[in-house]
Amino acid sequence: MAPPAQCLDTVTGATGQNGTVPVIGHTPEKKMQCPNLLDADEFRRQGHQVIDFIAEYYGGMGDYPVHPSVTPGFLRNLLPSEAPSRPEPDAFSSALKDVRDIILPGMTHWQSPRHFAHFPASSSTVGALGEALTAGINVVPFTWAASPAAAELEMVVVDWLGKALHLPESLLFAGGGGGTILGTSCEAILCTLVAARDRKLAEIGESRICDLVVYCSDQTHFAFRKAARIAGIKRDHCRAIHTCHGDMFALSPTELQAAMQADVDAGLVPLFLCATIGTTQTIAVDPIGELCAVTAPHGVWVHVDAAYAGSALVCPEFTYVIDGVEAVDSFSMNAHKWLLTNNDCCAMWVKKPSALVAALGTEQEYILKDAASEGHDVVDYKDWNMTLTRRFRALKMWLVLRCYGIQGLRDHIRSHVRMAEAFEEMVRADERFEVVTDRTFALVCFRLRPQDKFGGEKTANDLNRGLLEEVNAVTSGPYMSAANVGGMFMLRCAVGSTLTEEHHVDDAWKVVQDRASVILRKMEIIYTSKLH
Repeated sequence: MAPPAQCLDTVTGATGQNGTVPVIGHTPEKKMQCPNLLDADEFRRQGHQVIDFIAEYYGGMGDYPVHPSVTPGFLRNLLPSEAPSRPEPDAFSSALKDVRDIILPGMTHWQSPRHFAHFPASSSTVGALGEALTAGINVVPFTWAASPAAAELEMVVVDWLGKALHLPESLLFAGGGGGTILGTSCEAILCTLVAARDRKLAEIGESRICDLVVYCSDQTHFAFRKAARIAGIKRDHCRAIHTCHGDMFALSPTELQAAMQADVDAGLVPLFLCATIGTTQTIAVDPIGELCAVTAPHGVWVHVDAAYAGSALVCPEFTYVIDGVEAVDSFSMNAHKWLLTNNDCCAMWVKKPSALVAALGTEQEYILKDAASEGHDVVDYKDWNMTLTRRFRALKMWLVLRCYGIQGLRDHIRSHVRMAEAFEEMVRADERFEVVTDRTFALVCFRLRPQDKFGGEKTANDLNRGLLEEVNAVTSGPYMSAANVGGMFMLRCAVGSTLTEEHHVDDAWKVVQDRASVILRKMEIIYTSKLH
């Protein structure tokens, strides 16, 4: 790492560019004095500025449109093409002003109470401060020895969280399994897939890697296909099994069984199933127990991706969606989506940690060894994931669990579910609309009903695309996203922002109704003109 740009010559007072000191003839013995870049008083002053800035941001969130009206390149045209050679006076305050005046107006405000698109990016006071605390302490806990308390807190937290989510003991450290905290579910899928691959190849021989086949539904997140390619699975050996509206787009055990048997008959080797609790587009729930019964005879590793919906498992009334989870090999969820833990925080549990370590572990370099851990069964988390450098994410998760408690998290989830139920009821009460898929959690998928006089299903998708554009164009209105499943284009209203209240949901629906009325009036005019 380069030294600070300037250091002070305590004898001559001269400074040199990039830390060098000009030498003029003979100079007496001297020492270099560099700025204190972790000065406690300066940290306190600037820290107060940041806290005040964030508090004001949340307080004024309603003044921002949820989604900005900008074009590509707008920010690059506003900022200099090169970094400053030397800082301006009070550079930090000046930079914060630019954040407020230039950067925030060009952001999509995921914490807005009117943000109903995609999935929530959960946030809380404790989650944000936990992230700040993590950054301030700034350890690198790749092994137990590298930061013993960090490694052991992570072990404690994943067991706490696993119990809160009603996961089976076999996935917890307490039951012989174990967990870790990663950045995203994408990492969890890749790590478990690599572990499954190496375990299977140890049985059948490494030369048969091209015979391995993996399975998912056509609703599984694209991260699984990407992970399969990275893990060396042939592109045409990733079976995305067709789903249908009649099954609410859940993966059919019958279809999975047929696909696996066909591969076995062709001399191929079934390897891995990625089942989903809460698919990205419509929150479909794959039947875990039935799918595990299909995969068991083939020795297939079953991973459950519950990135969004996993948070809801803190509520006992939702645990039915993981019936049969005792049979899976691994499970992951993103606490940063809906469990008040700021980005990023993905918890992953595995039934047999040894499989992860066998695939991802490294022989201890001398520099990583520590006498204190010798002879003890410690967890070196570098052997549980793809990276050596990793963050102390367990700290903020621990703070969230400790400061809000399980009951507080349940109240948080249930409040959003109630608001989604209310939105769903409003949709059903308007005969112009229909709810397209069953609502299980806090996502409502809906659309304007096809009307025969306007072309029926042939024009329904264009009609609803137009509705989404109209809704999102309302400056002070909601921001929603879309799904296109089974040939149907639908709007998605995902309730999940920490700041969202009932009146925001009511206002969102009024905007949808108003924009729908405008579109349908235009369609009626066009239809009438064609009759004449």
